[in-house]
Amino acid sequence: MGLGSGALIFVSLLLAVQSYGYDAYAYWLVDLAAPYDIPHRTAGSFPYSPPAAMVASTFSALPWWVFLWLWTALLVASLIWIGGTGGWIIAAFAISAVALEVYHGNIHILIAVAVVLGFRHPWTWSFVLLTKFTAGIGLLWFAVRRDWRSLGIALGSTAALCALSWLLAPGLWAEWVAYLIDATAGGSSPNTIAIPLELRLPVAALVVVWGARTDRRWTVIVAVALSLPVIWFHGLAVLVGLFGEIEHRKGTPASLAVKGMRRRLAGTRR
Repeated sequence: MGLGSGALIFVSLLLAVQSYGYDAYAYWLVDLAAPYDIPHRTAGSFPYSPPAAMVASTFSALPWWVFLWLWTALLVASLIWIGGTGGWIIAAFAISAVALEVYHGNIHILIAVAVVLGFRHPWTWSFVLLTKFTAGIGLLWFAVRRDWRSLGIALGSTAALCALSWLLAPGLWAEWVAYLIDATAGGSSPNTIAIPLELRLPVAALVVVWGARTDRRWTVIVAVALSLPVIWFHGLAVLVGLFGEIEHRKGTPASLAVKGMRRRLAGTRR
C-alpha cells in the first residue's frame, strides 16, 4: 500500500508536472566560477555554503540524466537504510512529502541520515551545517549532555572544511553571504510553511534540550525539521529519521539483554 502510494504520487508528478529532478538540477549545474549568480527562487539557484558548492561542482562531470538517476537511487537507498528491518520503508513511501522529496531530488532525506548517523559518528553533522546551517540547533543535544568530544568532532570537522574552502576560494564566502542576504530580503517563498525562523528556532532549541535531558533522541530529528531555514512541504521528509530512531529503540532492550547474559556467564565462570 505504502510503496504503491508513493509510486503513484511519483508517476503522477512525472507525467503531469514534468519537473522531475528540479532541485537535483541545481546541484548538477553548479559552476564553481560563479555558483551564486543564479538568483534565489530561480531554477538552478544554489543556496548552500562554499564547501558544498565545491563538492557539487564535480557532479557535472556526469551527463545530466546519469547523475539524476544515480541521485534518485541514493535517496531511495537512504530511505531503505533508515527503514531498517522494521518495514518502515513502506510507511515512508506512503508519505506524500517523501515522494515529493525523491521526485524533486532535494537533500532532506540525506540530512535525516546524517542526523541519525551523527549520534555515533558526529562528523556527519558537517553535512547538515554546510547545507541547512540553522538545523545545527540539534547539536545542543551534545552540549546539554556534556558530550564535549562529540560536539568537538562535529564542529571541528565543519570548521576544517570551511577553512579549506576559504584557502582554495576565499571570495566564495562573500558571494554566499551576499546571496543569503538577498534571499532573506525577498521575504518568504511561496509554497512553504510560513512560520518565521525566529519563532521556530527557540521552539526547536527547547525541544532538543528537553530531549537531551530525558534521553529522547527523536527530539533531535524534530528540532532539525523545525529549524530548517525554509520549510517546504517536502522538507518534512526530514522526519523519516524518526523511523531510524524507532529502530534504535527497538534494538536497545535486546542489546541490554545480551549484556546481562554476558555478565551472568562471566559470573558463572568465576
